[in-house]
Amino acid sequence: MVDFDREPGFVFVEVYGVGLMGITVIVVLALIVIAALSVYAFNLQRQVWDQEKARKVQEQALEKESLEQRQRINRSIQIIAQGVGESQLSLTEASIRIKVLLDSLGVNEGVAADYQAFYDLALATDHIPILAQWKALTDKEQRQFERERIKLEEQYGEAVLAAAKRIKGQSF
Repeated sequence: MVDFDREPGFVFVEVYGVGLMGITVIVVLALIVIAALSVYAFNLQRQVWDQEKARKVQEQALEKESLEQRQRINRSIQIIAQGVGESQLSLTEASIRIKVLLDSLGVNEGVAADYQAFYDLALATDHIPILAQWKALTDKEQRQFERERIKLEEQYGEAVLAAAKRIKGQSF
C-alpha cells in the first residue's frame, strides 16, 4: 500500500503491514543469510577441490607404482631369459616363472601366443610337485619326476630356447 499523504517527494511503501524499518531489517537479514550461505558454499567447493587434488596425487602415485612394478617384472623376465641362455636354471623353472610373470602383466593373447612354448612346458610339468611337496617325495619318486621333467624339456627345449631368445629386449 502506498501512502501519498506523507512528505511530498517521498513515497512510503508498506508491504503487508511492515514499514520501511521492517523492510530494512529483512533485507539486512537476507544479505547476512546470503553471505553466510556463500561462505559455506565456498568452503564446500574448496573441500571438493582439495579432494580432487588429493585423488589426482593418489592416482599419480598409483600409476608410478604400477609402472615401477611393470618395470621390475620386465627386468625379471629379462634376467630369467638370460639365465636360460646361460643354462643357469632349468627350462621348466624358466618356463613356469616367465609364464607367471607374463600372466601378472596381463599380456594379451597375441603376446601369450608368441611365447606359447613357456606356457606349454609349464602346463606339461604342472603336475610335478615343487617346494615342500617335492621334499616330501621319496628319492625314487623324485628321480622318476626328474626323468619325466628332462624328457619334457627335450620335447619342448628348442621352442623354449627360441622363445627365450625372442623375449630378450622385449618390454610388456
